[in-house]
Amino acid sequence: DKVVIDDMGNKEVYEFPVNRWFAMDEDDGKIQRDVLVGSMQPMGIVYNVQVMTGNIRGAGTNSKIHIVMHGSKGIKNSGKIFLEGGAFERGLIDIFNVEICELISPLSRVTIGHDNGAVGAGWYCEKVVVYCPFTGIEQTFQCGMWLDEDEGDGLIERELYEMVSLRQRKQKKYPWSLWIWTSDVKGAGTDAQVFLQIYGERGKSDEIRLENNSDSFEQGQLDKFMIEMPDIGRLLKVRIWHEKRHPFSGWHLAKVTLLKTLTMEKYSFECGRWLDINEDDNEIVRELPATGYRVTICTGNISGSGTDASVFLNVVGDFGDTGERLMITSKNNVNKFEKGNHDEFLIEAVSLGQVRRVRVGHDGRGGGCGWFLDKVMVREEGQPESLAVEFPCFRWLDRNEDDGQIVRELVPAGDGVRLFNVGYHIAIKTGNVNGASSDSKVFVKLYGEKGDTNKMILAVSDNDLRNYFETGRTDIFTIDTFDIGQVNRLLIGHTNEGLRAGWFLDSVQLLVPVHGKQYMFPSHRWLCKDEADGKVEVEIYPSEILDIEKLINYEVTVVTGDVRAGGTNANVFCQIYGDGGKTEVLTLKSRSNNFERGTTEIFKIEAQDVGKIYKMRIYHDGSGIGDGWFLETVDVKRLTMATVQVVVKKEETPKKDKKKDKKKKKKEEEEVEVVEQLQEVVETFTFPCSRWLAKDEEDGEVVVELLTEDNEDLEMNSYEVHVFTGTMWGAGTDANVFINIYGEIGDTGERRLRKSNNLNKFEKGQEDIFSVAAVDLGMLKKLRIRHDNQQAGAGWFLDRVEIVDNRDDTTYFFPCKRWLATDEDDGQLARELVPVDEAFMRKGDDDEDDSEATLGLEQKAMSTTYTVTIKTGDKKYAGTDANVFMILYGTKDDTGKGLSMLPRRRDVVPTTSTLHSTSGIL
Repeated sequence: DKVVIDDMGNKEVYEFPVNRWFAMDEDDGKIQRDVLVGSMQPMGIVYNVQVMTGNIRGAGTNSKIHIVMHGSKGIKNSGKIFLEGGAFERGLIDIFNVEICELISPLSRVTIGHDNGAVGAGWYCEKVVVYCPFTGIEQTFQCGMWLDEDEGDGLIERELYEMVSLRQRKQKKYPWSLWIWTSDVKGAGTDAQVFLQIYGERGKSDEIRLENNSDSFEQGQLDKFMIEMPDIGRLLKVRIWHEKRHPFSGWHLAKVTLLKTLTMEKYSFECGRWLDINEDDNEIVRELPATGYRVTICTGNISGSGTDASVFLNVVGDFGDTGERLMITSKNNVNKFEKGNHDEFLIEAVSLGQVRRVRVGHDGRGGGCGWFLDKVMVREEGQPESLAVEFPCFRWLDRNEDDGQIVRELVPAGDGVRLFNVGYHIAIKTGNVNGASSDSKVFVKLYGEKGDTNKMILAVSDNDLRNYFETGRTDIFTIDTFDIGQVNRLLIGHTNEGLRAGWFLDSVQLLVPVHGKQYMFPSHRWLCKDEADGKVEVEIYPSEILDIEKLINYEVTVVTGDVRAGGTNANVFCQIYGDGGKTEVLTLKSRSNNFERGTTEIFKIEAQDVGKIYKMRIYHDGSGIGDGWFLETVDVKRLTMATVQVVVKKEETPKKDKKKDKKKKKKEEEEVEVVEQLQEVVETFTFPCSRWLAKDEEDGEVVVELLTEDNEDLEMNSYEVHVFTGTMWGAGTDANVFINIYGEIGDTGERRLRKSNNLNKFEKGQEDIFSVAAVDLGMLKKLRIRHDNQQAGAGWFLDRVEIVDNRDDTTYFFPCKRWLATDEDDGQLARELVPVDEAFMRKGDDDEDDSEATLGLEQKAMSTTYTVTIKTGDKKYAGTDANVFMILYGTKDDTGKGLSMLPRRRDVVPTTSTLHSTSGIL
């Protein structure tokens, strides 16, 4: 209960109230405490101490281990602390939370030893790591020695000094005392797991699981906890909940008190309500203090749109969020989330200010759990429906539709709503150790300079592996959420469900293309109740932050025409051109059945910023039955900074004459002015099409180039391509030939030369004529031509290509006079050709050898040679007999797909190939 010390010499009485258990199976499991005189609260600062036993034979011990932590200059120390409850077995890390009344971090040294009181008492200590959340400093004290009377120098206690190079600075956290009163009413107690989250003026705490060894939350009982939180400023609200939804788990909470132990700031939050599915309003979440929000969730009116899965919602505003709330009781429908339903729910929460976004999802359980959500509407309780903020969705939350995600973050109605979220691509590598895989659900939470995300279950992977988190494998997930700025740490863990829940996490790699950043998070540890420190979640910090190519978000809207057989099953691709360059070829694909007749589909794509867009190319690969496609229009949206006019109220100037007419004064107060501000706005580029992309319709083309609706500078053009095959034996080919024509204004993209004036194309000594329709390229600069080597004896001797620009009737000459063959010349299947004047061609007829040499020099001068070394792994079956190709991407262009990797020395590994291209700096 307490300790009283009577200082008889000075006639002073000191009282030390304790009122806590000293027991390993009660309260927080501690058997020693620091107590301040007269304190009504425990005042300890918590130190996280990790002790690693060496991984050598006989390293473990059953002796009692103690530690003394020494402050700077050795003036203050912790006193001798016994590390109770540790295993101290070979290769294990034991973790302890040590509570003392002194702030002594950073430490100057630690003393560690044991009492030598067991059979085989000797112990091999690898190292000690001490982390003080209050200062955010983690220090490593290397030992790597025996503490054993029979080994080495015979010492059983050692002084350890810090390896300063390993010091880490983490986020500072401050100690708080948390008191929770359970009401003294019948059945008030609960055995459910209780959670707490605290919101302040400068942010919020993580979700805190309230656990101790005593029987907590009993009727009429006060439970005390020590918690740590970052500096979140003045406290605004507390959210408290439990997770059990069955009879007898209900809990009647009287109140919650929080005391910041360093400053004695105290906050009390009254509740006096049930958290019970059978009492009060049937909710098991309470916000203190609380108001209400009315939420309307509108399910789509299309086939199979309803769901029986458990739906949750989180409303985010200027002053915080409601947390993820299960939508249990609809106010207006017995059967929730049915096709065409509008379901109303009431959420208790403190005022959030302006509502900014909504996070909505479901748990993916049950057959046919996929859900098509139209929109969510949010308004404060008591406000009219006209003031509700609308959050459109019009998408599937379904593992087998759209992008496969079952959680979406929605922004208010407006233009280009998908552009405002950032894609965080998370690659999680499971360790390659025995039993590393897990059947449990893995979650992640990201922390950035602008805020942090919720805990998010990683439910649907991008690489579509059947079983996630298998030994030695990498699973990739995408999280689409608001911009949290530079990422400084992440929390990762699992729900500890399933037969084999334990998991060995090797590392996490986080790619954020929109920021141009790649983060490396090493882990190399168990997340398992029965391994290491028993933790199933861990906070990890980046070891390395790399710069990668910065991309931006595009929203591409494709409208398929409402004509008979207008849809396609083929794969669709596009490429966007702007005054700052071009994107790569982008695949327009989702898990839904795309490009059905009369449909509008929206794709969010991360790609290079090409500046102001002037054209796009869109095409399909002709695969599948019924590949013909009638394309109506394409819209491309992106975010850009622009000056916009904003209406603001004029600031009032103080008036000396107080007797002015009240009406006049009111009119002055209402005066507004229009000011210009630089804001992020959505820029839309519309590309009308209204034509077939089909081999058996119109001109038979499956590729089309489109100009923006308001483009006045450029126009469509057609190019006549004359291909001359050489006259030597075996010069012809049956392979598919592709060409890309480059001009001052972009290029045509790679086009297959399909429809010739000859039935049998590319025969020895033959001229084949093709037509290529494209946006005008200006003066032609080069062309790239290749074949796919798909037929036996596919080698081809190309004499030359001549291109007639039909707009200004100009002919360009591209001599080649080389093989495109794996077994001839330099083994390349692609050539880049540059134009020469007509005089050079005539000269070539007279002196062929000389002209070929001159041409070769000229082409070499305009090209860059890249020597590429490829090393095949030394694992079993690592090699391949397939044709390997690569594309190099540069600042000016890329090398195209036709660069096959044919080794210069076929018997040597690594393989080295030489490529010729004009793609600029890589």
